[in-house]
Amino acid sequence: RFNELWGLNNTGQTGGTTDADIDAPEAWDMNTGDSDIVVAVIDTGVDYSHSDLAANMWVNPGEIAGNGIDDDGNGYVDDIYGIDAYNGDSNPKDDNGHGTHCSGTIGAVGNNGIGVAGVNWNVKIMALKFLSSSGSGSTSGAVACLDYALKMKRDYGVNLKLTSNSWGGGSYSQALYDAIAACGDEGILFVAAAGNDSVNNDTSPHYPSSYNLPCIIAVAATDHNDALAYFSCW
Repeated sequence: RFNELWGLNNTGQTGGTTDADIDAPEAWDMNTGDSDIVVAVIDTGVDYSHSDLAANMWVNPGEIAGNGIDDDGNGYVDDIYGIDAYNGDSNPKDDNGHGTHCSGTIGAVGNNGIGVAGVNWNVKIMALKFLSSSGSGSTSGAVACLDYALKMKRDYGVNLKLTSNSWGGGSYSQALYDAIAACGDEGILFVAAAGNDSVNNDTSPHYPSSYNLPCIIAVAATDHNDALAYFSCW
């Protein structure tokens, strides 16, 4: 289904502007990703058994699956793929679909004749769930996911480079600010959705993308003509 992905390679297949894309094929001629790099997707979870994602899932090397023991002593039992801060367990299975969609964009296995192609054909995706099946969650849940990401990098040597945060809402939270800042201090980028409210975030802040921290990259949405999407904040 690569030919449907105008964002990666726009041939005008959806009526848009040719080459209004990220030039993915040109990039892939040079690099298709790195399986040593870990990206944490903080979202509704990830379908870690999906045929287009399974090979690119991060697996905790310090845990023995299914033995009911916190083998690596990080406070979570059987956290094989990550954690579920919404349900308070270690099974971040996606029951909404959004986190799996985002993970596919980031790192669906490429060139395998199945499904779509991710921007990275090779990468490791850590699943950190804090949003429910309906897409709702708490700030404390988001903080718990960030704390887990930080702990796994700082204390367990996981080569975690960034977190994907395609969510937002609520007012300013010092706890969330502090958690993002702590990750930034460890070299973890926080990539965040600018928001879907069609407003200027400099005058109407959208959190978490509007926190004034150097580790945050706020991402707006564009359409197939390379214009700002009608719904996107900026």
